[in-house]
Amino acid sequence: MSSSLAGKQDWSAFSLLHQHRASLVREHGPSSDSCQITSTEVLEAIENVMQDIVTSLARNEAPVLILENRSDWGNIQFTESIGLQMISHCTTRKIRSDCPKSAPKFALILKILSMIYRMVQNNTYATKRDIYYTDPQLFGNQSIVDNIVNDISCMLKIPRRSLHIMSTTKGCIAGNLSYTEEDGTKVNCTCSATAVSVPSNVQGIRNLISDAKFILIVEKDATFQRLLDDDFCNKLSPCIMITGKGVPDLNTRLLVRKLWDTFQTPIFTLMDADPHGIEIMCIYKYGSLSMSFEAHRLTIPAIRWLGLLPSDVERLNIRKDALIPLTKRDQNKLDSMQKRPYVACQPQWKKEMEIMAASKMKAEIQALTSLSSDYLSRVYLPNKLRFGGWI
Repeated sequence: MSSSLAGKQDWSAFSLLHQHRASLVREHGPSSDSCQITSTEVLEAIENVMQDIVTSLARNEAPVLILENRSDWGNIQFTESIGLQMISHCTTRKIRSDCPKSAPKFALILKILSMIYRMVQNNTYATKRDIYYTDPQLFGNQSIVDNIVNDISCMLKIPRRSLHIMSTTKGCIAGNLSYTEEDGTKVNCTCSATAVSVPSNVQGIRNLISDAKFILIVEKDATFQRLLDDDFCNKLSPCIMITGKGVPDLNTRLLVRKLWDTFQTPIFTLMDADPHGIEIMCIYKYGSLSMSFEAHRLTIPAIRWLGLLPSDVERLNIRKDALIPLTKRDQNKLDSMQKRPYVACQPQWKKEMEIMAASKMKAEIQALTSLSSDYLSRVYLPNKLRFGGWI
């Protein structure tokens, strides 16, 4: 096929996505930046919690904190327009101050609430890691702080950033994009020979400008860097590439959502053909169980699975020695994912998962190098994007 015809097919394929973008935005709800919470509202929410505790003490009752069960699938509903989100009347658990098992967590929640209150009052910020290092012996380990911060955010119905808790950024972005950070710093990803770190305050960036025809989310940093070295962002057509370096952090997810809200440009994912890669794609597209209470700010159901598809592994006849057998853990993950509510509305996904299960093999994106060293950027991605090879 001639390059000119290929180009026509390329953008005609993209136009099919663009035709639906307006309806997707309408269904998806408000922008992730549209509901700003004031410092006064945050302080009042914390004061209400403390008032309930004082009231209980005045009645000679042991104070109790009630937290929603964030990790219970029974509390989750799935809608194609938003993804995984908590139901309005979900089951809860009580954190009692008079129970030896839960009293330590009760105390730690109050400790972090008091830190948040002071930060909001003083207009200062901290990361979850900063909080942990204020008293590592008290908190025990970082995951305890992480879980409590998410519990507080869920309990107060206030996003983490509004609680003055910043997320540590690990993601990178490159390609046809420029923007201004909250402090006025101008960032131009287009001219940078290297990737730019995802900003720590995604909500604060403004003046986003891009001529990108699509956005490509890349699972692994190594693949991202290889595409950057191959100048992929400019060779085929102007695009934006972003990676969360595995499971994405909150800022990376917020940035992808902000790019979608701003440009409504087609978004594709490039993941390993394994259960872990599929799950990472699902986090971007439909959200995660533990953060389902913030789904409306984080998910982009319009995301498409570009590759690496299990069917691609068969179609391209990738050598067996370039593939990896599924472990027992992989098989359990795959079985679990096939029962997820969003798979029912994605029959093509289900077929891909069945291909993987039947072959008992998985493939990393790097398996494409068994065909040629630059097969990914020179053949695989251009053909996929030109001829609509996504699901």
